[in-house]
Amino acid sequence: MAVSLNHQPVLLHEAVDALAIRPDGIYVDATFGRGGHSSLILQQLGVSGRLVALDRDPDAIKSAAAAIGDDSRFSIEHVSFDALEEISVKLGIKGDVDGVLLDLGVSSPQLEDAQRGFSFMRNGPLDMRMNPDDDLTAAAWLSDASQQQIKQVLSEYGEERYSGRIATAIVARRQERPLMTTSQLAELIEQAVPRKDPGKHPATRTFQAIRIRINQELQQLSAVLEQALSILRPGGRLSVISFHSLEDRIVKRFLRDHSRVDTLPKGVPVMASQLQQPQLRLVGKAITPSRAEIRENPRARSSRLRIAEKSA
Repeated sequence: MAVSLNHQPVLLHEAVDALAIRPDGIYVDATFGRGGHSSLILQQLGVSGRLVALDRDPDAIKSAAAAIGDDSRFSIEHVSFDALEEISVKLGIKGDVDGVLLDLGVSSPQLEDAQRGFSFMRNGPLDMRMNPDDDLTAAAWLSDASQQQIKQVLSEYGEERYSGRIATAIVARRQERPLMTTSQLAELIEQAVPRKDPGKHPATRTFQAIRIRINQELQQLSAVLEQALSILRPGGRLSVISFHSLEDRIVKRFLRDHSRVDTLPKGVPVMASQLQQPQLRLVGKAITPSRAEIRENPRARSSRLRIAEKSA
């Protein structure tokens, strides 16, 4: 399969600037994609700097040679980003990392490749695996999950108000013949949804929800945030781009909870120095893309960048 490099990183300069790159620092791009953020980080690193990239998509790993070339400061690991701490221990950098970058969600090349099955706009197998070596495809899950499980996933991960109708339609359809392609699923959803939102395909939320379920995206996000905190040095930065409210809610809550000082009721004989101090310091407010970026790359519309620094 040819590796596509046609990918515009969202909030590229903002996300990398948020890391406050030190020329001799150690950085982790935990979502390499097609290397846009990594390339910009390497431009700002000196000869003694180091960049480690992670990605679970083998096509992203293949693209690294074309995107980065032969650079001794760079290495890439074919793992999910919830292996961040494990990799940092293996490489001997845990506690010494100056910055971690996370660019969440699905990339443009993944959406554009019909064979990956991520998009309702392109007919292909109903796959949706970020790593094709994983066992569970979207088609397999839809053939085995109960109606209640499907409804719950569409409601929780897609915030789909017609989750019940769609789940009922899926179960009725699979009793006749299995759903095997993205077009089959998209057409079924169009028929099941009684009211369409202007400017949005009725399959949008369902495809998002199934993709999140197949790849365990929210569980892995919660895990990698904790791991990022553990591998950063004091003063190290965490830069996270999210694309939908579920991701952003997890990131926002994590940063908020770890930037608060413990409080106790009045009268409790404990000195302030004895309280658990915050592990993070929030850096500014959430950053959203400019109008110009949205015009050039409509995918950027829903993105948000949140930044935090590990406390000393």
